[in-house]
Formats: sequence, C-alpha cells, structure tokens
Amino acid sequence: MAKTAPTNKNILVIAGDPSGDLHAANLIKALKAKDPDISITSMGGVRMQEVSTHFIYNLVSVGAVGFAEPFKNFFLWFKLIKIVRRYLEEKRPACVIAVDFYGFNHQVLGLAAHRKIPAFYYISPQVWASRPGRAAKLAKLTKEIFVIFPFEADLYKKVKGNATFVGHPLLDLMPEPAAKDFPPAGGEWRIGILPGSRKTEISRHLPLFIKAFYRIKEEHPKARAYLFAVPEFPDDRLVPELESVEKYWSKDIEIVREKDYQERSRLDFAFTCSGTATLENALLGVPMAVAYKMHKFTYEVAKRIIKTPYISLVNILLKKPAVKELIQEKATVDGLAREAFSYINNPPRMQAARKELIGLRTMLGERGAAERAAQKIISHLS
Repeated sequence: MAKTAPTNKNILVIAGDPSGDLHAANLIKALKAKDPDISITSMGGVRMQEVSTHFIYNLVSVGAVGFAEPFKNFFLWFKLIKIVRRYLEEKRPACVIAVDFYGFNHQVLGLAAHRKIPAFYYISPQVWASRPGRAAKLAKLTKEIFVIFPFEADLYKKVKGNATFVGHPLLDLMPEPAAKDFPPAGGEWRIGILPGSRKTEISRHLPLFIKAFYRIKEEHPKARAYLFAVPEFPDDRLVPELESVEKYWSKDIEIVREKDYQERSRLDFAFTCSGTATLENALLGVPMAVAYKMHKFTYEVAKRIIKTPYISLVNILLKKPAVKELIQEKATVDGLAREAFSYINNPPRMQAARKELIGLRTMLGERGAAERAAQKIISHLS
C-alpha cells in the first residue's frame, strides 16, 4: 500500500508551455514570499528555472502541439513521466501543483493520487472548450483547482470539484492602457506580429503576418512591425524564418523580447496567433486579427471536439465575434491585410474597439491571483 506523503516543505510544480511557465514562476515566487522555507522542484521553462530551488527539465522547450505532433516526442515524454514517478516515490513532496498543460499533467496527477500525495491545479486546462469530460477527471485527482475565468468554477462544481476563482494572473502583469491618438503622428503605425510560441505555429503564421504587414507598408510607408518572440525561440532560429519571407526584413521589423508588456502596449494593431496573446492584447487595448493554421489532420480532429463557436479568448469571453478570426484556409495575406485596413482607415472604429477590449479587465476579477492561490495551498498543507 502506498504511504501517505509526510509533512515537509518540498513542492513539485509542473508547466509545459510559455504562458504556463510565466504564471507558474509567479506562483512559485508567491509561495516563497509567504514561506521562505519552502523548497520548489519544477519542470517547466526558463522562468520557472530562475525561481526554483531544483529544476528537473525544460518541458516547455519540447514544444509539442496538436494531435499528431506529440507522437514525435512519445519516447521523451515516456522518459519524463518515469522521472516524475521516481521523484514522487523517492522525495515524497508535500504536494504537486499542475499548471495548465493537460496532456502531460493529468498523468502526473494520476501518479500523485496513486501515492496519496495531494495535488492542486493552478490555471485549469480549457476543458470547457473541448472534452468537458476531463473536468470530472481533474476534480477527482485534485484537492483544489484554482481557475482564472469566473465561469470555470461553476463547471467544476457541477462535477463535484473543489474549484476557486482566484482572478486572472495577467492582471498583475499588464500596465494600464495608455491613451492613444489615431492616426498616429506622421503615419507611424506600430504593427504587432505575434505568430505563436511553438515552432510549428511560427512556421505557419510568420510568413502570413509579415506579408500582411508589407501590404500595410505599401499604403503607410512609415509603418513599422514589432515581432514578439519568446525566450524558447532565440534570434538564431527566428532570423532564417524571417529571411525566407523578406530579404530586407531587419530595416522594417524589430524583434522584441520583454517581460513588462510596455512595448506591446504601444501597438496600434496586431496580427496574432490564437492563444493567450489574444487576451494580452485585449487587456492592453490593442485591436487585432486572429489567425490559426494547423496540420490538416489536427484540424479535422479539432473540428469534431471543440465545443465553443470561437477560438480566441476575447470572443469567448465577450460571447461575440469582437475580433476577426481567420482559421485554416481563411488565414490568408489578403484576409489579414483587409482586416487591418478596416481599423487603420477608420480611426473611430479603432477607438471603439480599444474601449471594448479594455473593458474585459472588469470580467477577470482582481489583481493578486498568484498570492490568493499560494495562500490557499499553504493553508491546506499546514
């Protein structure tokens, strides 16, 4: 029979994508601030590695996405699960904290439950968007789930889960939106390019976004583009992608890596891959066109399981097509450029869109999500 976990201050935290890595790192900092004696062992990305006591593996760098691609990483994932199993058996942590990333983390939760190690979920996977049956599984495997959208708590309560809405962690990271004039002085439009955080996303979206930007530049010669990149995708991997699209990219496109969102907040419009970036843009008041292209097999599977009419968090929260979504064959240079011009050439629409997007802040609770989750986790363990 498995032993119960002993009382200690060692916690295992696991995240698997860049946004999860960011929010997990802030949760780790909140836990340590409340109890400096806590020891954190993590598997995630570079942000978590910076703040953890021990770091096992950069899971974020694997970058698997979709239904077909993860099979390429099967043996690596199998190896990592074995490492986690061994860690749970030998170190017996006080608890496990899973952050988003259902595919890997639900297996980790099963390992913890089998060994009677309490587990928490911070930032629930979007089970409401597809496969709602997963909610019941997570409810059984966790002591408490800390959700970041208000409607998620009710979803888990329906399946007898212990879920608490703690607010959205982005509220602690976002600067207040600055007032902007349209058109900008001298016609110097600032266009954001956010192609995604995984190699497959970048390869599929970056050429489209850059070509759409150059359509804007044909009419507005002083426009500049800002390509937002994640630490997991350094310049030496981005530059070949850029050069394949536009030989003289460097004079018009600036690669940006930032932690404070200051540069992003100065954008006038953005071409954005579906994902957390859409919500980040909205909270900063940046109008956008949202695109997503994926492997054909992945798309055919996704069509059959997605339960929401939209793919962007903005439209899901507002329950209407507030931002244009261009999916698969509809994600074209013409479609992206047309949507951008519908804002750039219509300043009143630009201002109205900014106001509506910024209004999403009131739907996401109060600042302090990581602190509230950290306090509840510590209270469970004391």
